[in-house]
Amino acid sequence: MTLLPVSDFLGNSAALCDAVVRLRGPALVAELGRIASAVMASPYGLFLPATSMDAAAQSAIFPGDTPALLQEISFDGHCFGHYSVAGRAYSDADRRHLASLASLTAGVLQVHSLAQRSTHAFAQVEALLAQQTQILDQLHESVLTMDLTGYITSWNKGAERLFGYSSVEAVGRNILFLYDDEDTGFHDAFLEQGGRLMEVRRRKKSGEVFWASLSLSPLQDMDDKPIGLIAYLTDITERKLAEERLHHLAYYDPLTSLPNRTLLAKLVDQALSVAQRSKMLGCVLFIDLNRFKLINDTLGRRIGDELLRQVSLRFRHALRDQDLVARLGGDEFAVGLFDIGQHFEASMVAQKLLASLVEPFLIEGHDLRVGASIGISVYPQDGQDAETLLRLADIAMYRAKQDSGGEAESVAFYSHDMNLGMQARMRLETGLRQALSEQQLLLHYQPKYALGSGRIIGAEALVRWCHPQHGMIPPAEFIPLAESTGLVVQVGEWVLEAACAQAQAWKLAGLPPIRLAVNVSAREFTSALPARVAATLARYGLEAAWLELEITESTLMHNIERVIGIMDRITALGVALSLDDFGTGYSSLSYLKRFPIDTLKIDRSFTTGIPTDASDCAIASTIISIAQQLQHKVIAEGVETAEQLAFLKSSGCDEVQGYLFSRPLPAGEFEKALRENWGV
Repeated sequence: MTLLPVSDFLGNSAALCDAVVRLRGPALVAELGRIASAVMASPYGLFLPATSMDAAAQSAIFPGDTPALLQEISFDGHCFGHYSVAGRAYSDADRRHLASLASLTAGVLQVHSLAQRSTHAFAQVEALLAQQTQILDQLHESVLTMDLTGYITSWNKGAERLFGYSSVEAVGRNILFLYDDEDTGFHDAFLEQGGRLMEVRRRKKSGEVFWASLSLSPLQDMDDKPIGLIAYLTDITERKLAEERLHHLAYYDPLTSLPNRTLLAKLVDQALSVAQRSKMLGCVLFIDLNRFKLINDTLGRRIGDELLRQVSLRFRHALRDQDLVARLGGDEFAVGLFDIGQHFEASMVAQKLLASLVEPFLIEGHDLRVGASIGISVYPQDGQDAETLLRLADIAMYRAKQDSGGEAESVAFYSHDMNLGMQARMRLETGLRQALSEQQLLLHYQPKYALGSGRIIGAEALVRWCHPQHGMIPPAEFIPLAESTGLVVQVGEWVLEAACAQAQAWKLAGLPPIRLAVNVSAREFTSALPARVAATLARYGLEAAWLELEITESTLMHNIERVIGIMDRITALGVALSLDDFGTGYSSLSYLKRFPIDTLKIDRSFTTGIPTDASDCAIASTIISIAQQLQHKVIAEGVETAEQLAFLKSSGCDEVQGYLFSRPLPAGEFEKALRENWGV
């Protein structure tokens, strides 16, 4: 009898693997015996498991004295059993053939044994994970895990109950989708502060925003390397609401919901600290209502309380968002002003508050009228803390009430000197109104020089006030007044008109075209500005290339899309735009690249320190670099020394203006300088 061909041997090898995978017990024993018989071309073949009787006894079951061939099936010292075949004479080649089959069988059985153990271990792990999941799901607390980039990797039943999202909806999404719109402090703070307890606002699937206590713990791998975070969240909305109610009772007036005296003192002291660092002034206004006691005594407390509520609303509407108004008790109120540059601005606010009381209050059929007396104290002249300023403003209020007899509306500063200053300011305001109507204003022109050629390429038109009695009034005195009173719009209209008229005169005189820069205030920068500019140019037959408008950063920081629309309409006329005082405001580079401006202007506050102040040098260099990258020209103002000029020139600045070259000149002197510079 001959051995099977190679193809049959391979087929039986496949059958061997299939049997080990699929069969167990007697069925496996029988199949392996059959395969041994087929491979060895023997009438009889057995697989003798190691757990059965010994091989010698098993071989005795062959009929008669049939010769038998026995081969151990072992792998790495472990015996799985024996193959025994019989029924013909066997050669050494047969023995080697059976040994090969035994080796293959041992290998397959070893692999299968390992696979079974792995499957069992995996089943144990699965069971353990299922138990842990059950434990997590029974917790009332919300538990979730995320990777280092904030993507959720697990989500327990507590999280489902708290947020309303199922595990299928949440796992795989970034944790940010649970954040309240006002909650902006995610990534670094959230992922780098494992183990920290914090209170946060989160959003449910329903859209409801709630307060949660959040505890973060690091999630680590087998090597203790961080792979994410474990977050534990508990709804604390009720507790937060209770805290807010207690806070409101402690710090707010229950009748008007305005801050009370305690909170006012805290907020004023905080604001004074900021004012001290920024070298700003601060003012406290003490307000006492006139005729309130008569109304309250005559009509009763209910109507008196409603009157106080309505007064508080009018005060709040008359003030800016950053201003502070509080009710001190009875019919006394206080206002804190801190974002102001000059003390007379407090008087303007006082007048606005008084104006808010002019209209009668209609309460339960009663037409009620109240006025007020207001005292003002100023930081830092009068006091350094809230209590002192309140006390002195209270004294000033009584003085105001005494001066008016307690009936007429009145305002008084604490110090006599400030009252004198206020009177002077009122005279100045009246004089400025007369200056506009009586042609007391005039323009001076400060030349702008191109560093490359040394040529005068333009000028900034600067308004001056020649008072008939007091002579030249410094711009620092009347420009802030014009801005605070709204007269700056009329002044700006006059400047644009006068600058275009002068440009027309120079054009007719044959002077080379230069660009006259006119400053535009935030109050002027409205949708009506482009049409006014176009009409003025047309009226004087002037090309747009003669005109440039300088706008400040603060003008651009409100309603960006509206501002850009106005700017586009101006540049469509051919009028250039310059961004004045760049670096002193609130510029956002993301917006800057969208503004259709031609020139960035380095403010004199940075030029002054060049080249000795490293910070000013760095700021100036940065502005020049930004301008170059955005393909804008850059001009520096306030250049007064050769050293400043050398630094700006080496840094790539395009244009300069300042006393090193020329002070602002009257029209005739500027024309002479221009002719000499151009040789015409």
